Amino acid sequence: MLYECYGGGTAFVLPPLPTMPQPSDVSQVLLSVGGLVGREVDLDAFLQTLVDRIAVTMQADRGTLWLLDPARGELFSRAAHLPEVSQIRVKLGQGVAGHVARVGEPVSVPDPRGERLFFADIDRLTGYKTTSLLAVPLGDSEGAIYGVLQVLNRRGGDRFTEEDMERLTVIAAQVGTALQSTSLYQELKRAKDQPQAPVGYFFNRIIGESPQLKSIYRLVQKAAPTDATVLLRGESGCGKELFARAIHVNGPRRDKPFVKVDCAALPATLIENELFGHEKGAFTGADHRVPGKFEAADSGTVFIDEIGELPLPVQGKLLRVLQDREFERVGGTQTVKIDVRIVAATNRDLSKMVAEGKFREDLYYRIKVVEMVLPPLRERGAEDIERLARHFVATAAKRHRLKPPQLSAAALVRLRTYRWPGNVRELENCIESAVVLCEGEILEEHLPLPTVDRAPASATGTGPGAEAAAPTTATGLLPLAEVERRHILRVLESVKGNRTAAAKALEIGRNTLARKLKEYGLADEG
Repeated sequence: MLYECYGGGTAFVLPPLPTMPQPSDVSQVLLSVGGLVGREVDLDAFLQTLVDRIAVTMQADRGTLWLLDPARGELFSRAAHLPEVSQIRVKLGQGVAGHVARVGEPVSVPDPRGERLFFADIDRLTGYKTTSLLAVPLGDSEGAIYGVLQVLNRRGGDRFTEEDMERLTVIAAQVGTALQSTSLYQELKRAKDQPQAPVGYFFNRIIGESPQLKSIYRLVQKAAPTDATVLLRGESGCGKELFARAIHVNGPRRDKPFVKVDCAALPATLIENELFGHEKGAFTGADHRVPGKFEAADSGTVFIDEIGELPLPVQGKLLRVLQDREFERVGGTQTVKIDVRIVAATNRDLSKMVAEGKFREDLYYRIKVVEMVLPPLRERGAEDIERLARHFVATAAKRHRLKPPQLSAAALVRLRTYRWPGNVRELENCIESAVVLCEGEILEEHLPLPTVDRAPASATGTGPGAEAAAPTTATGLLPLAEVERRHILRVLESVKGNRTAAAKALEIGRNTLARKLKEYGLADEG
């Protein structure tokens, strides 16, 4: 699942393989693994490349990364040289790999003939003849075994040596440690608590165990293997793009492009050209044909972020793409056929926009085939907030080459009780600032959070405590519009009224910010 990261073009690539590996080359087998931490990467492609490297380093013909499915008491091949079959499963204790996973000790089989641990059914299934085998356990930091690393048939007809076993054991220790930094390990742990959920779905960089988030995981697991159009709804900063990527990388198009279009970041006059491209001569300066995002994503996924900002004329053209998978470029007459999956996202109330005539009703029903409403951070609970905070401490410290600081008890209380109107994005920025400014421990004063959410209501409804007096719902909770209004005010205040800087901090277009200010009666604020 190798693809662009956060809208950039960064691909995860392992360094070149050594031609004649020596024991000192073991450290070269993995690394770049650190690049997985805090990055959105395709775990399938990474794991397969990793197995390729290990096989070459060990001078083996084939390699297999087995992972433990705790709910079923089985090992399954997660990445392997298995051209004959898509996956192999063995019972815990069955065969060499199953035995290694159960006892936690490496095993070398110089000759499978007559070896009681050898499970010959796999050779019969694949038609491959195993002549020698080496397998070592994969463990976590607590010593629990969660997988097995195995190589088959040392090249040249030789048998694996004691030195080979030591080398593979060192490699396995590195792999075991590195994979704990990805969502792979978290998914295996989650399988213990959710026996009904299949192992093998990955939500890299999405961290959380709240019931609300688990329900979204289940929806992704159901929708990802299909081509159904998905609409992601939720407040700004709650992770819509990460879930869009999770849908893509867990589906059949994982090896094809994932192309993002942010409708809020583009002027209305350019969105059509961005999506559909243009023909030579379509307008002044169009001296050659330029394909759009849909053509760039052919066979893959197009992620249309902030679809509520799409102009009405372009909505009609998008509807045709959804219905017929075809369109014409700007200024063209030739029909372009494409094969794409569409995932859309918005923080706006599209049903209200339909009623107001601002969004096409037929398009609305076309894009919400599968609808996922992502919970805001404040509804995910204090435990998820703490999990995310600790994760962001580690990633920010790594990014800035600092020793990870401790979170003080007071800081944790503040983080857990703050309402996070900017959601996960606000929490991440808050933690990064604290990591940079603190000295060994993050104290409450290091958190760049406003005090207004704790201030008493003002009798006059003005001043620092005025927000507490804002209207609430029948449940006592703030309406979404009020939360967004408050957050925009805070951001504007923090950048001294600079709207360009505020739009950048909010990760929305300046025109979108101006519209929101007008909607909330803040057009003259800053």
